[in-house]
Amino acid sequence: GNLYWTDHGFNLIEVARLNGSFRYVVISQGLDQPRSIAVHPEKGYLFWTEWGQSPCIGRAHLDGSEKVVLVSLGIAWPNGISIDYEENKLYWCDARTDKIERIDLESGGSREIVLSGSNVDMFSVAVFGAYIYWSDR
Repeated sequence: GNLYWTDHGFNLIEVARLNGSFRYVVISQGLDQPRSIAVHPEKGYLFWTEWGQSPCIGRAHLDGSEKVVLVSLGIAWPNGISIDYEENKLYWCDARTDKIERIDLESGGSREIVLSGSNVDMFSVAVFGAYIYWSDR
């Protein structure tokens, strides 16, 4: 297995084997303050959130190729990200808009608000079965 992580000090997404060997940079261009990552090994997708000048939700293949922006409008501080493997949905929480939203992870379409709070400052989100879990600061 592999472990993926963001380095928002250097604006990189990296990967290594679980024992730390074979470490390399997957994406080094076009990132601005990447935050969280979710991996879909079966489909071969890597998803991430970015906070920078142009906040967005991105997707690429596990090797970093075919990088696309799935969401760039109506988000500010996208934090946690999670995959619903059964429904093929991608969830994220936004610490500024105080929302959890989801999209179709293939097309980026069918965007909908799942939860909207006020002054919640959402930090992470996880989806398991019919349940959504989140943390706030």
